[in-house]
Amino acid sequence: MRTSPGSPEHQPGPKEALRKIITTLAVKNEEIQNFIYALKQMLQNVEANSVKVQEDLEGEFQTLYSLLDELKENMLMKIKQDRASRTYELQNQLAACTKALESSEELLETANQTLQGAENHDFHQAAKQIKDSVTMAPAFRLSLKAKVSDNMSHLMVDFAQERRMLQALKFLPVPSAPEIDMAESLVADNCVTLVWKMPDEDSKIDHYVLEYRKTNFEGPPRVKEDQPWMVIEGIKQTEYTLSGLKFDMKYMNFRVKACNKAVAGEFSEPVTLETRAFMFRLDAGTCHQNLRVEELSVEWDAMGGKVQDIKAREKDSKGRTASPVNSPARCVQSPKRMPSARGGRDRFTAESYTVLGDTLIDGADHYWEVKYDRDSKAFGVGVAYRSLGKFDQLGKTSASWCLHLNNWLQVSFTAKHNNKAKVLDVPVPDCIGVYCNFHEGFLSFYNAKTKQLLHTFKAKFTQPVLPAFMVWCGSFHVYSGLQVPSSVKSLQKRNSTTSSSNASLT
Repeated sequence: MRTSPGSPEHQPGPKEALRKIITTLAVKNEEIQNFIYALKQMLQNVEANSVKVQEDLEGEFQTLYSLLDELKENMLMKIKQDRASRTYELQNQLAACTKALESSEELLETANQTLQGAENHDFHQAAKQIKDSVTMAPAFRLSLKAKVSDNMSHLMVDFAQERRMLQALKFLPVPSAPEIDMAESLVADNCVTLVWKMPDEDSKIDHYVLEYRKTNFEGPPRVKEDQPWMVIEGIKQTEYTLSGLKFDMKYMNFRVKACNKAVAGEFSEPVTLETRAFMFRLDAGTCHQNLRVEELSVEWDAMGGKVQDIKAREKDSKGRTASPVNSPARCVQSPKRMPSARGGRDRFTAESYTVLGDTLIDGADHYWEVKYDRDSKAFGVGVAYRSLGKFDQLGKTSASWCLHLNNWLQVSFTAKHNNKAKVLDVPVPDCIGVYCNFHEGFLSFYNAKTKQLLHTFKAKFTQPVLPAFMVWCGSFHVYSGLQVPSSVKSLQKRNSTTSSSNASLT
C-alpha cells in the first residue's frame, strides 16, 4: 500500500524540523549581530564626526572673530589718525589766533594812549606809526575760518545689514547633483569634453569632482566593473576636457559631483559615451623570428633565429618531435590575446622581417601611428592581406601596400605595392600616421605630428587587411586605440573628391 505525500511517513521528523529552526535562528542571530556591529560603528562615527564638525565650526567662528578684531583695529586706527590730524590743524590755528589777538590788544592799548596825548608835538609821528603797525598786524591777515571740521560722522558705521546676514547664517546645504549635458559633451581626437550644469543656482559651490572609467558595456554603468574609477578633483568650471586618451575599450562611464567648503553632494546620474577607435595588438605568434615583440614594441634581434635553432636542437636531443605545433620557433599566445589573424600559418621567415596586427580591417575607417628608431637600416609600415606569404616582403606583392624607408647604403623613402616603387619627395617624419578606409579603398600616410600628407594609395581591397610592419636592424613602437584625427578626416574628405597626384600606385 502506497502512502500519499501528505501522510505522516513523508512529514519531517522532530529532529529535522528542529535543525531547520536552529539554522533559521542562527542566520537571524548573525544578521542581528551584524546589524548591532553596524549600529555600534555608526555610534562611533557620530561621535567622531560631531567632534570634527564642532572643531570646524569653532575654527570658522575663530576666523570670523579674528577678522572682526582686525577690522575693528583698522577702523580704530583710522579714527585715531583722523583725530590726531584734526587736532594738530586746530591747535596750530588756535595758537596763531592767540598770538594775533595778543598783538592786536597791544596795538589797541598803544593807540588809546597816543590818542590821550594828542596835544603832544610828536602826536602825528606816533599816529602814523600805529597806522603802519595795524596794516601789518597778524590779526588782519588771519583767516577766521577753521581749517578742518569737527564732524566725524564719516567714520561712523552701521552693521545692521551685516548683523542680519550673520543672524541668517546656517549650516552649509549639501549641493545638488549636477546634470551632465550629453548634447554639449563631445568625443573626438582621443579627447572627451564633458559638460554639466547645476539644476539650481548655488553660489556656495567651490569645485567639482569628475570620475571616469573605461568599459566594454553599453548602457548604464554597472555596479561591479573591472576598471576602477579615475578621479579628477578641483575643477572650477562646469566642463572639463580629458585629452591624450587611449581608447582601448569601447565605452567610458562618467559621473560628477559638486562640493562646497564643507561637504560634497551626490554624484550625477552616470552617463556612458562611446569611444570608438581602432584597437589592435601585434601578432607575436607569427612574426619573423628575428623580431622581438613586447606589447606594441618591436626590436630587431639578430640572434633570434640562432637562438630558436639551438632550442630546437636541445628538444630534439631529448627525443621530442619538433612538429610545427611544438616548434620552439612558435610563440604561445596569452589567453587574453586575440587568436592569430593568420589562421595558424607559419611565421614570416627569410628576409621578410614582418609582423602583422591581430585585428582585421573589413569596413569603416581606421587610424594608427608608428614611431620608429631613426637608426633602423630599413623600416616599413602599411597593410597586407592575411594571405601574405611567409617569404613575402611588404610592398613586393599584390597582397601588401606600404611606405618603405631604406637607410642602408643609399637612403630612400618610397611607396611600394606589387613590386612597384615611387620615390617620395617629402621629409621623412619620426612618427607616421596610417589612415585606412576599407570601403573607399583609401590608404593614406601622414606625418603624425604635423598631419602633412605623405602619400595615398587608391586601391580596391578584395579581402580584409591587417596593419603590417617591417624592420631590419632597428626598432619601432605602435600606437593603437586612436580615433581618426579631425584634421585627417577633413583632408581625406577633400582627397576623396579630387584625384590625388600621390595616388599613382594602385
